[in-house]
Amino acid sequence: MDANTRELVLKDEVYEIVGAAMEVANQLGCGFLEAVYQEAMEIELGERRIPHVAQQAIQVSFKGRPLKKEYIADLVCFDQIIVEIKAIKAISSVEEAQLLNYLKATGLPVGLLVNFGGPQLEWKRYVRTKGQPRMDANERE
Repeated sequence: MDANTRELVLKDEVYEIVGAAMEVANQLGCGFLEAVYQEAMEIELGERRIPHVAQQAIQVSFKGRPLKKEYIADLVCFDQIIVEIKAIKAISSVEEAQLLNYLKATGLPVGLLVNFGGPQLEWKRYVRTKGQPRMDANERE
C-alpha cells in the first residue's frame, strides 16, 4: 500500500480529539494560558465522552532502568494518543521533539500537538512507525 492509499492510524479517534480542540478554539479564541486550554479540553472531551486522562505521568527509562524524573503528558486519549497542548505563536521543532520523546517513552502509537496560541488552531499528528515516531500530517483549522 503506498502513502496515498494507506489508512491513517487511529484516524477516527484523532478526528474526534481535533473536533473537541476546534470547539475549544472557537469558544475561547487565542490569548489564554495553556492551563486554560487544558481545562477547557478536559471539559469538552468529557462532554463528547472521549476517554482521557489528564496530566498523566510517563515513566522514562535509561539503559533499562526507570528514572526518578517523569514526563507529564497533558492528555492521553483512548489510552493510545498523547495530546500535548500549547498556547504559543507557532509550533516549533522544540515542541515537536518533546512530543516525539513522549511517544518514544510510552510506546504509544499516536501523538497530537495542539496549539491554541495563534489566530487559528494549529495541530500536528505524529505516528510511530517501526519503532520510530514521525510526523504524519500537518493541519490548521
